[in-house]
Amino acid sequence: MLSQETLESYRRMTPGERLALTFEMIRENTPYLLAGSPDVVERRFALLHRENDLRNERIIAALRSMHPATAAAR
Repeated sequence: MLSQETLESYRRMTPGERLALTFEMIRENTPYLLAGSPDVVERRFALLHRENDLRNERIIAALRSMHPATAAAR
């Protein structure tokens, strides 16, 4: 969890500043993602995909629960 101070500074950023921060983080972390044997890199990315899929499923479930017509249609 991020501190309140970090969250507030993030909220004060413009969309362009947040995008620049995202690109900076990607540049800094890419070498670590690609380090190791091809098998290790493949497992690392498989884990990232699983975590992203789970997060997306939870977001979709929360959105569905907020809209009763969508939940009734299922």
